[in-house]
Amino acid sequence: MRKYLVLLSIIAIACLLLLPALRKEAIKATFQHNEGTVFGTLYHAKYLYDKDLKKEIEAELQKVDASLSMFNPQSTISRINRGETDETDEMLNEILKLSFTINSATNGAFDPTVAPLVNAWGFGFKSGTLPNSREVDSLRTLVGLSAIHLNKGKLTKDNPLSILDLSAIAKGYGVDRAAQVLRNHGIEHFMVEIGGEVVTEGCNEKGEHWHIGINKPDDDSTSTNTELQDIIALSGKAIATSGNYRNYYISEGRKIAHTINPRTGYPAQQDILSSTVLAPTCAEADAFATAFMVLGMKEAKQVLNEQKQLEAYFIYSDEQGNYQTWCTDGFRKLIVE
Repeated sequence: MRKYLVLLSIIAIACLLLLPALRKEAIKATFQHNEGTVFGTLYHAKYLYDKDLKKEIEAELQKVDASLSMFNPQSTISRINRGETDETDEMLNEILKLSFTINSATNGAFDPTVAPLVNAWGFGFKSGTLPNSREVDSLRTLVGLSAIHLNKGKLTKDNPLSILDLSAIAKGYGVDRAAQVLRNHGIEHFMVEIGGEVVTEGCNEKGEHWHIGINKPDDDSTSTNTELQDIIALSGKAIATSGNYRNYYISEGRKIAHTINPRTGYPAQQDILSSTVLAPTCAEADAFATAFMVLGMKEAKQVLNEQKQLEAYFIYSDEQGNYQTWCTDGFRKLIVE
């Protein structure tokens, strides 16, 4: 018994000696805030850690840009599009494999080969007069992910004029990669956001799940209107939103929206105004959110029935032109009342 009491005393003294060090470590770990520009938009990162990891985060985002950016002339995808190489890299391989999977799951609604049509409608590198039906039909012959082949680190195309635009998945993938930087440091509480695509883990500075807002889809090409439709509390998931209420222009009285339907060649004109998706990764959320804008409510719900890993929230226009909302049961549980 005496030996037992001595042992307890030793343990107690050791704990007292360690307490100041533990308190000091707890004080050192504070929420870091980083922000900057990437992919033509802004990124934000908040994380509980005792060091600033901005350089590491931005270095990883630059790697994504060097692989997947259409607007970086020296990126791997740009060089492949120009026919200068057929060799891919690790990131491009990963994203292409995921793109094939989502293309199949959405019956072709998500298709990175839609790039020639995106350009023709004025949302890529070209602008000017709107394409006529003959031009659309001609460009559609270049569209179809089944004509792209990936084998042992090399990409081949059935038609050398086909080009790939990974913009609808690359931003989400960038969020995933930045989040992985934080996870590699053992960080358990963080939020990473790029242009509205988000990955969260743990809790925010208030000790609550991260609050993420869903904007009302009011036409606003200046992005100054940020009125929220709903707010959700999120942790351990990725979220992405796609909508035609920000990136559009008016031509001859017509609203031309940036989401192009690869199956028709024309801008998507479905009932969904805003598509928000929760997924295990932000790349998946990003791609499926875009695909649902193309599919519309009926087909989107069919895909959701098959893709159990997804939750979704749609703002749509009813027959009278009024805003309505619909979401999966899992998404509804996250809405903050």
